[in-house]
Amino acid sequence: MINVTKTYLPPIEEYISCLHKIWESGWVTNHGAMVQKLETELAEFLDVRHVQFVSNGTIALQIAIKALELKGEIITTPFSYVATVGTILWENCEPVFTDIEKKTFCIDADKIESVITKRTSAILATHVYGYPCDVDKIGGIAKKHNLKVIYDGAHAFGVKINNQSIFNFGDISTVSFHATKLFHTIEGGAVITQSGDLNKKISLFKSFGHIGEEYLSTGINGKNSEFHAAMGLCNLPYVASIIKKRKELSERYDTILSGVNLKFPEKPKNILYNFAYYPVIFEDENTLMRIKDILAENKIFTRRYFFPSLNKLPYLKNYQRCETAEDIASRVLCLPLYPQLTLEEADMIGRLIKHSM
Repeated sequence: MINVTKTYLPPIEEYISCLHKIWESGWVTNHGAMVQKLETELAEFLDVRHVQFVSNGTIALQIAIKALELKGEIITTPFSYVATVGTILWENCEPVFTDIEKKTFCIDADKIESVITKRTSAILATHVYGYPCDVDKIGGIAKKHNLKVIYDGAHAFGVKINNQSIFNFGDISTVSFHATKLFHTIEGGAVITQSGDLNKKISLFKSFGHIGEEYLSTGINGKNSEFHAAMGLCNLPYVASIIKKRKELSERYDTILSGVNLKFPEKPKNILYNFAYYPVIFEDENTLMRIKDILAENKIFTRRYFFPSLNKLPYLKNYQRCETAEDIASRVLCLPLYPQLTLEEADMIGRLIKHSM
């Protein structure tokens, strides 16, 4: 059986060595030595100023919204994981959807200004599949209209644009360290900012809003444990080799699927990419479902990611049409991609698709 993804696990001896240190210290949570070390090493690895390690990527988004004190409307993308919109609703804000552009499937920056109102407080955009949004144009719009910017970088670990970390753009970036991601802490995430003042608020908010016996604000329990941080510390040295293998697999898919009636997102110029996913766009939804079923019959499991287009979620009050996002969501399928996948398995998957088209 070949799943769409498979968790990378470091050598068990390395993780056990960290566990011994945790046992010896007796400190298992509440910002212990492992968490502090992981935050420091992540900041250095990602070339960012401040990293707050939290319990998951969704909490990261919630804390970002709270830290920026957002109210009213937040402009966002319909082509993302449901957590992106879910956090906006959870924090009692209103999502306003802007359609996506046709190359990277990120939010179409040219369409943002047309939906800005007096109630707009921010833009929350997703770097889809690790491809960067048009950060320069979005930054210009935000400055012009005095809006905050959050980037959902759940897919963008290690990505750079013009030799700068993608996480250095906007007011806050968030990232997921879920077990399915190329860098993971089993469960986890981070809130990243260049602002020292914002970093202090984020640190406070993730720890119930108090420091010792000094209660400064409301907050939640967004902390993560020493055990999760230890997994991250063990995985971080392998990120370069993980990305290298994902690149090899992606290039093998490219070769096999060349000439097949499929479309792919276009990688922007001047980026260092992480090969987070391998999405393919079929001619229509019927073809997608047929190929998906054929692969499943051969015990190869894929994922319709993202589906559905988030503007069509049944619990939203008002439907906002996003033609491109709805079209791509109906035709996109992510193929298996993880470092344990062999080139021979990628060949087999590619040949099955090619011969079934």
